[in-house]
Amino acid sequence: MTVVLGLTGSIGMGKSTTAGFFRDAGVPVWDADATVHRLYGPGGAAVEPLARLCPDALRDGGIDRAALKDWIARNPAALRAIEAVVHPLVAADRAEFVARHRAAGTPLIVVDIPLLFETGADALCDATLTVTAPADVQRERVLARPGMTEETFRALLAKQMPDAEKRKRATHVIETTGLAQARAAVEALIAELTKG
Repeated sequence: MTVVLGLTGSIGMGKSTTAGFFRDAGVPVWDADATVHRLYGPGGAAVEPLARLCPDALRDGGIDRAALKDWIARNPAALRAIEAVVHPLVAADRAEFVARHRAAGTPLIVVDIPLLFETGADALCDATLTVTAPADVQRERVLARPGMTEETFRALLAKQMPDAEKRKRATHVIETTGLAQARAAVEALIAELTKG
C-alpha cells in the first residue's frame, strides 16, 4: 500500500527545505508549484488555453506570469478564469503521479501543496504534515527574499490559513527552526509511515 502524505506550510515555514529532506531520503515528491511552472512553460498543457484567455501573456512559447498578474489586476474575473484552466491540469498531473506510484508499490509519496487545506486537497491524502516555525523566524526568512516587502508578505499571509489552524488540522507537525532537528524529524516520520 502507498501512503500519500500531504505536505504544507505557510510562506517562509521551510516547506521546500522539508520536501528536499524527503527527496534526500528517496521518497518521491510531487510539487504543485513546479507542476504549475511546467504547465506554463513552452509546450506546457496550460499555454494554449491561457493564451486564448489572455493573448498578452504568451511569450516565447510559454506563459508570462507577470502579464497574467497585470490582467488579474485589471479584471476581477480573470483569476477565476485562469484557475478554471490550471486547477484541473494540476489535479490531473497529481493524480497521474499518485496512480503511477501506487501501481509501482512505492511505500510512501509526498504531495507538496501550499494551499493543501484551503483547497480541500487534504481529503486525497492518507496523512498530512504541516511545517512550522515561530512567527519572527518566518518573517525574517520571507523578508530576506529578493524583492519582498512587508506589504507583500502581509498580503500573502492573508491568503493563507493561519499557521495555528494548519497545525491543528495536520496529522503531523514538524518545527523547522533547526535544520538537523527538522531532517531527523522527517526521517522519524518516514520510518513511522512506512513500517509494515
